[in-house]
Amino acid sequence: MKYILSLDAGTGSVRAIIFDKSGNQIIESQREYIHKVNPKYQGSIDFDIENNWKLICKCIKDVLKQISPNDILAISTTSMREAFVLYDENKKPIWACSNVDARAYQETIDLRKNKELEKDIYYISGQTFSLGAIPRLLWIKNNDKDIYNKACYLNMLSDWIAVELGADIFIDPSNGSTLGLFNLKTRNFDKKIFEMSDLDFKFANAKVLESGTIIGEVNNKASKETGLKEGTKIVMGGGDAQLGTIGVGAVNEKDTVILGGTFWQQEVNMKSPIIDKDARIRINCSSVSDLWQAEGIAFYPGLVARWFRDAFCEDLKEIAKKNNTNAYKLLSDKSKDIPAGCYEIIPIFSDKMNYISWKHAAPSFINMTIDPNKTNRYSLFKSIMENAAIVSYNNIKTIENFSNINIDYLTFAGGAANDSVWCQILADVLQLEVRTTKVKEATALGAAICACVGVNLYKDFYEAADICVKKDIVYYPDKNNQKVYANLINKFNDVYKIQLELADKNLTTHMWKAVGE
Repeated sequence: MKYILSLDAGTGSVRAIIFDKSGNQIIESQREYIHKVNPKYQGSIDFDIENNWKLICKCIKDVLKQISPNDILAISTTSMREAFVLYDENKKPIWACSNVDARAYQETIDLRKNKELEKDIYYISGQTFSLGAIPRLLWIKNNDKDIYNKACYLNMLSDWIAVELGADIFIDPSNGSTLGLFNLKTRNFDKKIFEMSDLDFKFANAKVLESGTIIGEVNNKASKETGLKEGTKIVMGGGDAQLGTIGVGAVNEKDTVILGGTFWQQEVNMKSPIIDKDARIRINCSSVSDLWQAEGIAFYPGLVARWFRDAFCEDLKEIAKKNNTNAYKLLSDKSKDIPAGCYEIIPIFSDKMNYISWKHAAPSFINMTIDPNKTNRYSLFKSIMENAAIVSYNNIKTIENFSNINIDYLTFAGGAANDSVWCQILADVLQLEVRTTKVKEATALGAAICACVGVNLYKDFYEAADICVKKDIVYYPDKNNQKVYANLINKFNDVYKIQLELADKNLTTHMWKAVGE
């Protein structure tokens, strides 16, 4: 039996996952990591290259306890986006940051003194300063000149893993486009953006290669560190959300995916890089070379669910442990008894996406009653689930409106897709057919598909997705709930505006806001 190895560096952990050639998940190992904070610099979140590589090696060694390294055909990598690594002239990594690094506050303020600059760059790159690399690189230029002067190459965390394994320094469009330094049309670095930002073009030295391209082989050093066979092929992967769409088989124009994890990403495939003139929605390169993606992001639905469980359901955690289940399942099952709309309880967490001015109001629940039969932990939890679907609805409607794409159905993946109640709520709120797939960890499967294409197990992403992605349950919208949710969406949008104004006036505290807001 021959296998594929996917390496996935997420926001809080790294995983090594083994798939067979047909896309079945066989083995997984995971290690959590902690991002370093430099006390000298407020908002800094470094990525600890040295220690995190050791964790990756441990994960690889774990899975190799159960299969022979001789049976691994190829390796591909994926990671959180926006996080990047700098290398010196000898191709040694010298600096890296996490995707949530927020040290470049002043640089963002300074950039925004030019009122048109951010939108001008967005119209080329699809990115604003909220998550992109421009403010961070300028911070290095202003505060760490030694690193800035030494740096000769830049690539993403997924690419860095490949470098550690033995590949040369490359970057792919799907992850690289999240830097805000790429031209969407050319799928490559754009010199004009560097000039507009007063950055050295040397940061564009890494060659751009598409996902699914062989970029190297495991070298002797990495073989000794990981136990992998020297000479094993390394294939270009990509950004986590983009590979997540491949991992559910969304490889065609109009295909729409919601990835439900800590964040909920709404991804809509486009045949050309259509730009939102109001810069509300992010535009990225897809991992499929002739596609682009409009992306909405709902902040923290997964994290809010976890907070609610930990803050209000400690007893359910104990009950779940005794019954070999989990507290989410107990909450979800009880929420079935709560009518659609949850008695018009309105949770305030994530706003709809507004990429050019990205911020979220203070967390709260609005319009609760003091009737324990209507306002209790089960109705509150269901309102959280409904709210994630409502924000997703708002983002998808924004995408439909500026792109003129009419979405017929969507595929739901990620941890939330394991919850049948949440799947049905999503179908009811969006009034769309919601499809799920057997492998819920779609990002790692997407990386495995890249590896399969790279070593010619399949001729392209279309054939690979057709064979490796197995469909699961389909959820159909309940027309009886359409009016209830339409009214609730309108109320939520009106209430949220007022809550955001309170936070903007410093009467409450934003749940999150982009650097420089």
